[in-house]
Amino acid sequence: MAHPLDLLGGLLLVAGAAFLLFGGLGLVRMPDVFNRIQAGTKATTLGTLLSLAGMACLRPEWGLKLLLIGLFILFTNPISSQVLARAAHRTGAEKTVKTSVDRLAEDTGEAP
Repeated sequence: MAHPLDLLGGLLLVAGAAFLLFGGLGLVRMPDVFNRIQAGTKATTLGTLLSLAGMACLRPEWGLKLLLIGLFILFTNPISSQVLARAAHRTGAEKTVKTSVDRLAEDTGEAP
């Protein structure tokens, strides 16, 4: 019989892989760059954290290193996606026709 942590680790790894797969699908299927950034960032952050948690269950001796990697991802992914979105906005990236509100343009005085 498998150890309960092995089972939990396997489930977390599968869940993380599923979120990473859905994030990759979101990069292909989303209509504009802003939606792609959101899909890529949120899904890959959660998928990576779930995968790291799964590995921590399978290899408890790696726990501290995996925790540090997870914290690094939690700090860098949102910041990098925000910087990418602002750069895309500044260069005039096309928005989908369903986008009705542009809060960044309102804040900077660019909105009509």
